[in-house]
Amino acid sequence: MNTLDIETGADDLARPEGLAAFVRTHRLSAFGLGARDLPELRELREALRAACLAHGGVPMPPGHAEALERRLSAAALTLSIGTDGGTALRPAPGLTGLAALTAHLAAKIATAAGDGTWQRLKACEARDCVWVYYDRSPAGRRRWCDMAVCGSRAKMRAYRARRAR
Repeated sequence: MNTLDIETGADDLARPEGLAAFVRTHRLSAFGLGARDLPELRELREALRAACLAHGGVPMPPGHAEALERRLSAAALTLSIGTDGGTALRPAPGLTGLAALTAHLAAKIATAAGDGTWQRLKACEARDCVWVYYDRSPAGRRRWCDMAVCGSRAKMRAYRARRAR
């Protein structure tokens, strides 16, 4: 989700070379992602970022909710039970490209939702940032990725708005 820097406009998924570097860095070559997947991959990224904003209380725009629903509902998963009786969700065999990556993400999200960590994955509320971070605060109510930068800016804007009144 952090492949787009809102402030600078740098997008790792803007070109096939960026996707190739992303795949290498995150060891995703097994999914067979290619240039054909870029538009839908960017759509998935933005829909997931909107879901992370929703974890902080910002309503998810209908378009992002629909895109996420469409992608995740098509993610074919299988449930496997190990010899120890433990279970795991896995992408269905034979998936490639974006379908394989989406199924992989769906399995991770389902697991994280079960243990409560999915709700702690949030996006910074600063409109010029929207960086996704993991909220480790005891109450789980963090609003910004970094209090020293985004939080400070937001508080200064609120202060100036109050003073202007």
